[in-house]
Amino acid sequence: MENTRVKTRASTASVAGTPSPASLVGDTPVLWVPELWTGEEERGFWAKLEGCNPGGIKDRPALHMIEQARLRGELQPGRAIIESTSGTLGLGLALAGIVHHHPVILVSDPGLEPLMHRLLRAYGAHVETVGAPHPTGGWQEARRRRVGELLAEHPGGYCPDQYSNPDNVSAYQGLAQELADRLDRLDILVCSVGTGGHSAGVFGALRELRPSVRLVGVDTVGSTIFGQPARARLMRGLGSSIHPRNVAYRAFSEVHWVAPGEAVWACRRLAAGRYASGGWSVGAVALVASWLARSEPAGTQIAAVFPDGPERYFDTVYNDAYCAEHGLLEVKPEPEPDEIAHPREAEVVRWTRCATVVDPVKDAEERT
Repeated sequence: MENTRVKTRASTASVAGTPSPASLVGDTPVLWVPELWTGEEERGFWAKLEGCNPGGIKDRPALHMIEQARLRGELQPGRAIIESTSGTLGLGLALAGIVHHHPVILVSDPGLEPLMHRLLRAYGAHVETVGAPHPTGGWQEARRRRVGELLAEHPGGYCPDQYSNPDNVSAYQGLAQELADRLDRLDILVCSVGTGGHSAGVFGALRELRPSVRLVGVDTVGSTIFGQPARARLMRGLGSSIHPRNVAYRAFSEVHWVAPGEAVWACRRLAAGRYASGGWSVGAVALVASWLARSEPAGTQIAAVFPDGPERYFDTVYNDAYCAEHGLLEVKPEPEPDEIAHPREAEVVRWTRCATVVDPVKDAEERT
């Protein structure tokens, strides 16, 4: 059976006893994806389709972070939720605001897709857009600084701070349980890395259930998370210009960086061959998971987390004009990644693998 569900869906109910929108989160399907280059059915991986949540994977941490903040008294009834987002967490926070009756103020940047901006507004969120990147921290730091200003303007406002909030990690225990319930054995988990929440959370919980599992991280070129220099990035949803403290560096056995054209190829290959795809993170994760399926011994069980679906990327990943303008069309990845021995060895510009994973902040401190 290719597509299955496990019964761990959230059970949040409304005051009247009827299911709330939060009950739609979780219990996402698992789909078998054949190896992308050849389509070989026997070599492939399991994809966890988190795009089947109402807003994507970050519905899980958004609901959990807000529920925990309310329980601790950090977020009082009716007070504003204020956070920085590139899109997906914003959808989750809009859902949490509806469920728990809080106004939601989101800070994004000009890269936010028009569709996402309109959806967030339709779901009742107020969206602010910062005008310029921070000189060293890029758009993310500019967004975070505006969040700080908004918190001062809204007494009692609460910022979940997805980059360092441990609730962002613990929110993924359900996803790990769903994978364990479906797969009797799991050897490798492949996750994209942005805030570090879902890679740390899923792997940490899964390791308790499947102790031999390994974690492979997937980042974008131009991201600082694993020690590369910060550069302008097309891909949203993974990567960072700052160093999120939720990243569990010691958990990763290796990291891969993927370029935008390579992710586009994988997204479109998935869509045409499996009728299941998503955005930049999905393409990057699928590329790496498929390579692992070819490279690891036959029978290796690999699971990849697909954070969202394709809808918000209709005007980027799936728009030929956009892809042609950015040189992303007709980019077929090489069958093997480049390899470097250490993140400081070279700046990567295409799909590259590194088996040495370091916390760049601690690495810099140790070298001074």
